Amino acid sequence: MRDLPRIGPDLGVDVERVKRLEPDLVLTSLTVPGHERIVADLERAGLPLLVLQPRSLADVSADIETISRALNVEERGRRLAQWMRDQLTLSAPATDSRPPILIEWWPKPVIVPGKRSWVTDMLAIAGGVNPWAESDCESISVSDDEVIAAGPEAIVVSWCGIEPEKLRPDVVRRRRAWHSLPAIEHDRIHCIPEAWMGRPGPRLVDGVHALRAIIADVVK
Repeated sequence: MRDLPRIGPDLGVDVERVKRLEPDLVLTSLTVPGHERIVADLERAGLPLLVLQPRSLADVSADIETISRALNVEERGRRLAQWMRDQLTLSAPATDSRPPILIEWWPKPVIVPGKRSWVTDMLAIAGGVNPWAESDCESISVSDDEVIAAGPEAIVVSWCGIEPEKLRPDVVRRRRAWHSLPAIEHDRIHCIPEAWMGRPGPRLVDGVHALRAIIADVVK
């Protein structure tokens, strides 16, 4: 991977460098806020684009098939998408109630997923609920008062763009306004790699498995 050409960070793609590579296809998405500008620059450059914007787990598996068709590996993509659907349609754990789980995309300000996020689907499959599942957005910044009102039973730290070893649950524990939360009182602060939560692909299955374990600990 280190020998592959570098074209810049996600919000700083060097379009001229991409053009010099003479790609048959540029695969990109609108899942990163602000990436619309990069997509527009790529379009103006006349590059062949496949732009995706998955918002649900169904979108993610459908996009796998779309990508596989574009790459002429349709059968391989179909099998992978079906495997993912099979894994994600397993019955949720039997519980009397679904505990609210806070997924933290970013610590300052605290940003969480909304209704138009596959994470809301993931939590439902795992037996929990996203407290902001009715917020009609992909992600939203929330205040201390809003978090306290939500009363999360567990908190998952999955900061965007941060390597797993650099995730810091102690940052959450230090928030004085949050000390009365059930998640803090019972020390249910967990780290899940962003690759399992925030990137639309087969590894979301690993994220669901991790969420199941967290929720099972809450309801035991």
